[in-house]
Amino acid sequence: MIRYLQHAREAMVRRGIDPTWVEAALAAPDWTEPDPGHPGRTCSFRATSEIGGRVLRVVHWRDGPDVVVLMAHPDRDAAKRRPKV
Repeated sequence: MIRYLQHAREAMVRRGIDPTWVEAALAAPDWTEPDPGHPGRTCSFRATSEIGGRVLRVVHWRDGPDVVVLMAHPDRDAAKRRPKV
């Protein structure tokens, strides 16, 4: 189950982010990174066609069987950090 913190819900509404985009980023990210400032948090990244191919960044962590979403936003600099394959 995905749980959204209030901060995430408000930011998603403000930024026009559809929860299905977040779900897709969590289920099949293009890549993930640990959150450098917060051990235990993960950043999942996924290019999203609905926002012009920009990369959606979702910050989250596991809480038992649940995934808790702290925030989701288009990340302007993600493409620069994307791992080379």
